[in-house]
Amino acid sequence: MTDAPIRKKHVGRWISATIVGLIVLALLAAIGWYFLRINPSVQQVETIETAFPEESLRPEAEEGPSQPVNVLLLGSDSRAADGSLLTDLGDRADTILVAHIPPDRETIQIMSIMRDSWIEIPGHGMGKVNGALALGGVPLMVQTVEGLIDQRIDHVAIIDFEGFEGLTEALGGVTVDNDLAFSYQGFDYPQGEITLQGEEALIYVRARYPFSDGDYQRTHNQRAFLRGMMSQLMTRENMTNPNRIADIFATVSPYVATTDTVDLGTALSLGPSMAGISGSQIQTFTMPTRGTGMEGSQSVVYINQDGLAEVQAAFDEESMTTFQPAPER
Repeated sequence: MTDAPIRKKHVGRWISATIVGLIVLALLAAIGWYFLRINPSVQQVETIETAFPEESLRPEAEEGPSQPVNVLLLGSDSRAADGSLLTDLGDRADTILVAHIPPDRETIQIMSIMRDSWIEIPGHGMGKVNGALALGGVPLMVQTVEGLIDQRIDHVAIIDFEGFEGLTEALGGVTVDNDLAFSYQGFDYPQGEITLQGEEALIYVRARYPFSDGDYQRTHNQRAFLRGMMSQLMTRENMTNPNRIADIFATVSPYVATTDTVDLGTALSLGPSMAGISGSQIQTFTMPTRGTGMEGSQSVVYINQDGLAEVQAAFDEESMTTFQPAPER
C-alpha cells in the first residue's frame, strides 16, 4: 500500500524532469539554429582587434545584475581602397555618437559629439575630439569619450554610411521626422515625416552644405535617422524573430566593424529586454555646447561644461525615463 504513492512521486518527478529537459533541449536547439543562421553574416563583420585603452586608464567597472550599456558609434564616410573600415579611420570618421542604455532598459539615449568639439585629449592636450583617432586610434577615442561621459564604453561599432542604402531597403524604408526642409544632390526633403530609402537616405545623413550651421544640422538629421531606424528595428516583431534579425544583419554586416564584445550572447541578453521600445523612448541630443570659435587657424566647437555635468549625472542613474535633454545650440 505504501509503494504506490512512492511510485507516483517518482513518476511525477521523472515527468517533470523530462519536460524540463525537453524545454532546455529546445532552447539550445533554437540558439544553435539561430547561430548557424546568422553565422555567415557574422564572418563578414570586421573585428576591431584593439579598441580599448589599458584598464588603469578607464573608469571602474560597475558590479551588479543590471548595468548601463554604452556603445560608441563611429560613422565612416567611405571605405578605404583595401576594403577595411579601419584604414585611415582618423581621416574618415566624422560622425561620433554614444548610445546609452540605462539599467532599466526602458529608454535609449543617443548623444552626438560634434567632431570639432574642443576638449582635452589624454596625453595630447587640447584638440578637436576627432583628432583622438589620428593620435591614438580607437583606444584613444574610447578613452577620450569615457572621460567625457564618465562611464565605460562597453562596445564600439564603426558604420560605413554606404551600408545605410541596403539597410533602409531591408527595413522597407526608414521614416524620419525631418524638421528642416532642404534639397541636396537631386533629392528633396520636405519638412515633416518622410520615408527614406537607398541613396536618398545616404544623402540625407551626409548633407551639411545646405545648412547655415553645417555640422549642427547634419548631426541633428543623423540622429533623426537613427531614431527612426531604431524604432523600426526594435519592434517586437523584429526583435523576437530570428529570421528577420538574421536577414537585416546579413544586409548591414559587410559595412560594419565591431569589437569582439558584440556577439550572440550580447544580442540574446539585450534583445528581449528591449523589444518593443517605441520612438518616443529613444531620445537624441547633441552633447551640450556653447557655440563655435577659433583656436589658432582651427574652427572649433566649445563644450558647455555645466550641461555636460548634467548628462554625466543622468547617465549614472538607474532610469532616464524623466530625462529631458537641454535645448540644442
